[in-house]
Amino acid sequence: MATRHFLTLLDLSPEELDYLIQRAITIKDGLKKEGPVYTPMANRTLAMIFEKSSTRTRVSFETAMAQFGGHALFLSSRDTQLGRGEPIGDTARVLSEMVDGVMIRTFAHSDIEAFADASSVPVINALTDDYHPCQLLADVMTWTECRGSVKGKTAVWIGDGNNMCHSWINAARQFDFTLRICCPEGYEPDSEIVAAAGGRVSIHRDPQEAVLGADLVTTDVWASMGQEEEQLKREADFAGYQVNEAMLDKASDDVIFLHCLPAHRGEEISMGLLDDPRAVVWQEAGNRLHAQKALLEFLMLGRQD
Repeated sequence: MATRHFLTLLDLSPEELDYLIQRAITIKDGLKKEGPVYTPMANRTLAMIFEKSSTRTRVSFETAMAQFGGHALFLSSRDTQLGRGEPIGDTARVLSEMVDGVMIRTFAHSDIEAFADASSVPVINALTDDYHPCQLLADVMTWTECRGSVKGKTAVWIGDGNNMCHSWINAARQFDFTLRICCPEGYEPDSEIVAAAGGRVSIHRDPQEAVLGADLVTTDVWASMGQEEEQLKREADFAGYQVNEAMLDKASDDVIFLHCLPAHRGEEISMGLLDDPRAVVWQEAGNRLHAQKALLEFLMLGRQD
């Protein structure tokens, strides 16, 4: 099988993404019933390069490889020659000779593209400044578990047009649902990414109107990693964009709420929102493990129909 990478959701076809969601659910069900007895990756190694901090991403990938019978190797920029100026392509070629896959969490999306271009083993985007596709696999998996097929449904993104928003746009394209993006002026997502999604995506300013009848509502912190110095300005600019229980009341009767976490209670969400039964964020967080297991299996071993 030719080497496949997962840098954005657009790297896989809609049919392949649908397969991944169902495969993740199957893997999760097997783990719950039988424990970690499915070990298809004995003696396989995943290199994990982190240039940004992480909780869910590191734990989920490391646990996935352990439960699959393989090994995950943690590498920070401080521990590798990347941190001392080795060209990205050189590092990619070296690791390709030693490991079976590479997961990268970094800043510039162009860096992970350059790494993938030089790599002969699968490369997985575990977050860049532009995209977070692994999170969307877990999100769509959670939505599917809770409400069935997402095709034709309506999701609402409230907040900054950031990397998570970009991946939600790509998800709308690939999984065929409608996405309403509600953000203040000046915080819109990349216009080319929006345009490529066509009529599935629309931009809104009033969150109270945007959520009307929605099947899913989601948000993210107002200041992402690297934007902490903008916190006070962003708090002022996003006034009125907090997601709360009253806002969800205006959505569909069976609406669910997602958040990629970590969440800042009292800022982008109300203090008690994560305790609302419509919030399924803990299930969503746990699904990172299962969705990424399905992705690792697909990229390293191929389909397991």
